[in-house]
Order: sequence, then structure tokens, then C-alpha cells
Amino acid sequence: MRSFAPRAPLAERLRPKTLDEVVGQEHLTGPGRPLRVMLERGRLRSMIFWGPPGTGKTTLARILAEGVEAQFIAMSAVSAGVKEVRAAVKQALEAVEEIRSTVLFLDEVHRFNKAQQDALLPHVESGLLTLIGATTENPSFEVNPALRSRARVYVLKALGEDDLVRVLERALIASEGLPEVEADAEALRLIAAAAMGDARRALNALELAAELGGGRVTLDAAREALGAGQPVFDKGGEAFYDLISALHKSVRGSHVDAALYYLARMLAGGVDPLYVGRRLVRMASEDVGLADPGALRQALAAVEAYQLLGNPEGELALAQATVYLALAPKSNTVYRAFTAARRAVETHPDAEVPLHLRNAPTQLMRDLGYSKGYAYYHDDPEGSFAQRYLPEELEPLRFFDPRGEGWERKAAERYRELLQRFRTARAREETRNR
Repeated sequence: MRSFAPRAPLAERLRPKTLDEVVGQEHLTGPGRPLRVMLERGRLRSMIFWGPPGTGKTTLARILAEGVEAQFIAMSAVSAGVKEVRAAVKQALEAVEEIRSTVLFLDEVHRFNKAQQDALLPHVESGLLTLIGATTENPSFEVNPALRSRARVYVLKALGEDDLVRVLERALIASEGLPEVEADAEALRLIAAAAMGDARRALNALELAAELGGGRVTLDAAREALGAGQPVFDKGGEAFYDLISALHKSVRGSHVDAALYYLARMLAGGVDPLYVGRRLVRMASEDVGLADPGALRQALAAVEAYQLLGNPEGELALAQATVYLALAPKSNTVYRAFTAARRAVETHPDAEVPLHLRNAPTQLMRDLGYSKGYAYYHDDPEGSFAQRYLPEELEPLRFFDPRGEGWERKAAERYRELLQRFRTARAREETRNR
């Protein structure tokens, strides 16, 4: 059996040396596209590469630096401090004497703190250092504005399944790859699908599968190499919020299959199931609401069931609630009404409660007119409808506007009936007072 423990991991040995060797990212590397134009002109500008892991951020930075014959300094914002920044500046000054520019590649750029930024920014502004940052997090939220304003952001896309198959096939024929290893097509396709757009992950799995298969990458060897998989997102990262957003919008849009897919993907990725449960409760109130009052009970019951059963049995209860909410008729009437009521509070924070609605626990309050003339509904329904409930300046406002489906149609009928009773009773009262 061949030994597969060479001097460097397969992904490192196969790192592209030119833009033409880069798989994917044609929107940046193709003819007339930004990175190729920079190389053709022989001049780089500071930039930030934003994209998922394994999409070529470090590779592109190296290719760009080598393409303009610049000195390449790599560091990670996780471990680098002001000392390392000053050392990079010193190296850049020495390179200037040799008539060479310097590219500073900063991985995890979103972790750069203020002290490091203050030490770096003047040299980026002066052009002594050309900064190429790399991040998996949205720069709009995670990169300091001062640093972001001095660098163009380029978005790298996750590699497609076909792209990853090309990468794997190249590894089997490249001199620095696995040229003596054979692979079944379905095994390569499985690895490419499981890598989730990450070329490094795909190559690592291929290398391990080759070892496990004794020089042949079979479907079984690929499955064994892939194992149970890894969480597909960072719980604090953008991908997490993309998935929960997709789940919520799929439920709102009544797409049952999509809702189940995003639920399963989040749970497989390691999200706290109770967090998902809390979001389902929110969906039941915000998007189903009065169209099906049972939706809230379903969501709450799912949370309770998960707390009782735990994993994996409790996840089925979350799936049941997800399906129920997606199938349920939809209404955001209560959500809209409560939002409108909050806006009214902002514009009328001190509107006086009508005297007849106020509590009167003391004689002084009764003497001041508190609770005077209040019509108790069960004793005087007509008088109850004739009295005013909102503060006077808010009286014309209507917050509740039922337009939903399902049970809310009944609620709409009841609401219209009540409004008519208020108008009739109020008109009758005004006639009496004339």
C-alpha cells in the first residue's frame, strides 16, 4: 500500500499558482474582471476577500502578490499584535529600498482590534502596505469602518459541486497530487457534495479516502472519510442567521418542504434546538396569529416536548410544529396592530385615560370623578358600547385591521359587528344628549 504522508497536506500541495489554475471565482478572475485587470496593470489596491472557507482567499492573495513581484507577509488577526504589525512595517520599509512593494495578507481581518488598526492604517493610507484581508464574516458588520473604507470588498462564492469535482480530478493527475490513486466517479461526486463548497475540505476527504481505500477511492471509503460531518455554520456567524431567516420565510410562505430542509440543516449544524423552538413560537404569533390560534399551542407544545425528550426524539416535535405552521393559514394582523399601537404610544405617550375607566379605590378619587359613569358591560351592554375607551386624541385611530385567513375571518366578522355596535350606541347617546 502506498504511503500518503507527504511533506504537506494535499490541499497545500495543489494550491494554484496562477489565476488560470483557480477553479471558480470567474467573476473576479476572468478576462476583464477586477483581479485579472490588477495583475495585467501590475498594480494592486487594498482589498478584503469575503467568502466561505475553502474558496481560495489565501490562494488569490498569494497569486496577486507574486504576480506583481511584491513581498508577501501573512499574519492572522487572531494572534497578531502591534508588535507584528510594526515588524511588517519594518520589512516593508526594507523592501522599498529594493524597489519592491509589500502585500500584507491579514487572515480573519474582522478580528483586528483598535490598537492593531491604529498601528496599521497610516501605512495602508500611505501605500507602504497593500492590505489584503480575508474573512468569512460580513464586513459590513464585522470590519471596522475605518479599515473597510480603505479597502475594496470582493465577494468569493462557495464552489459548486461541478467545480469541486474538477478540483478532485485534478488532484488525481497532478504530479503533486495523488497520481497513483484511482477513484470511482460516484465517490468523487459524494465528496464534492459533502464538502459544501469548500475545496480544502474536499481535498482532505479525498486524501483520507485514498488511504482508507488502499489506493482506490471507493464510495465506502469516501463515506468513511467524510464521517458524520461537521457543523455547517458558526452559531454566531452570518450563515446561522441566513438559515434561520430562510426557515422563518419558508414557514411564512407556506413552503413545507423548504421549512423542513432548513430545520434539519440547522439541527444538523449544531444549533440549540430550543432556540429553534423559540423562533417557532415567534412565527406562530407573528405570521399565523389569529388565522389559526392553535398554532401557538402547537409551537409551545413542541418546545415542552423537546425539553421532556431531548435529542433526537424531541426534534420530531419541532418538525411537527414546523409543518403545522407552514400548512396553517397566515395572518400578521396582530403583529401589525401591535406595531401601530406602539407607534401611537410614541406619539402620544401621556394621553389621559378617560376618567370613567380609571380605578377609584379612595374617596378622593371618587370625588374627582374617577370611575364615574362607567357602564359595566354585563349589566349595561348598550351603555358599555356608548362610552369612550381610547384617550380623546386617539379616538379616531384603528389599530386592528383583520385581513387574514382561516379563523381570522370569523374574527373579522366579529370586529365589524362590534364597530357597528359602538357607532350605533354612540350615535344614540349623542341624540339623547342634544
